[in-house]
Amino acid sequence: MTRDQMLAHLRAADAIAREAAAHGHHPFGAVLVGPNDAILMRQGNIDTVHHAETELARRAAAAYSPEFLWTCTLVSTGEPCAMCSGTLYWANIGRLVYGFEETELLALTADHPENPTMSLSSRVVLGSGQKKIEVHGPFPEIEDELVSVHRGFWQR
Repeated sequence: MTRDQMLAHLRAADAIAREAAAHGHHPFGAVLVGPNDAILMRQGNIDTVHHAETELARRAAAAYSPEFLWTCTLVSTGEPCAMCSGTLYWANIGRLVYGFEETELLALTADHPENPTMSLSSRVVLGSGQKKIEVHGPFPEIEDELVSVHRGFWQR
């Protein structure tokens, strides 16, 4: 997957995040991209434990074989948390692309009770396993675009 393709898919995930926010959910979005660069699934955040990435990985694991998922990419607006990274790992999704780091999310959410951000990067979680999952991110050239939906959301 080229950098331009990654950016295009990050923008698609951002559209999902904005939909989630419009429905009162946390503004996160994710897409599952197949080996032919087609978006196979889309998912927005639902609530505190039903994150976009976790729900997408669960749905993907139910719909596709582990072998196929190894050729797929999960694209997320923000860096997946430890729970989401673990779910991606167990679903056998072979590549992760994210737009902005969890440290940036912490700066936006501060001590908001609905988002107690952990200081545990997806690279640490995924790097602790036996599989070599590719990780690409952050993408500074699109960060402002991706975090704009978060500005104001967490101060409500």
